Amino acid sequence: MGFLSKAELNKIGFKSLGNNVFISDKASFYSPGTIIIGSNVRIDDFCILSGNIKLGNYIHISAYCGLYGKGGIEMGNFSGLSPRCTLLSASDDFSGQFMISPMVSEEFTNVQFGNIKIGEFAQIGAGTVLLPNVNIAKGSVVGAMSLVKKNTEEWKIYGGTPAKFLKHRKKNLKDLSKRFLKED
Repeated sequence: MGFLSKAELNKIGFKSLGNNVFISDKASFYSPGTIIIGSNVRIDDFCILSGNIKLGNYIHISAYCGLYGKGGIEMGNFSGLSPRCTLLSASDDFSGQFMISPMVSEEFTNVQFGNIKIGEFAQIGAGTVLLPNVNIAKGSVVGAMSLVKKNTEEWKIYGGTPAKFLKHRKKNLKDLSKRFLKED
């Protein structure tokens, strides 16, 4: 995996770019002027980031993730996406009353938009899909291959299609992060 140099990152034209950022030379960015990237962020191969996206600090986005931020996407500090996650902050109307395509005039479509927010210390498992207007609460985790249509609660583990509460999660990460930041 090759990472872009600081000069190459600056040429992309992000709205804001932190320090210690590692982005694969195989990642794609559409409308980079609307994307904010914090410090200590890594984005792996074959990721697509598009639209209004705000990434905090100490974030990892694994390979093959798609962040479609027309309705807005925010990721809090120490959060992450496992491989092949898809975040959809906009969704077409599939009822048959409207057309479906970015190539069709908006007057013939009915796209619904909604911000996706992933809180601090939250982690999304491989192959998971998040739909518009979803808030992944601080410290919560969503297991692999889940479909998240509703908000989660803090420090809980979810999984399934649709995702449901499975069990509580320990909060040791909060203390570990304080120790880690003192060393940094």
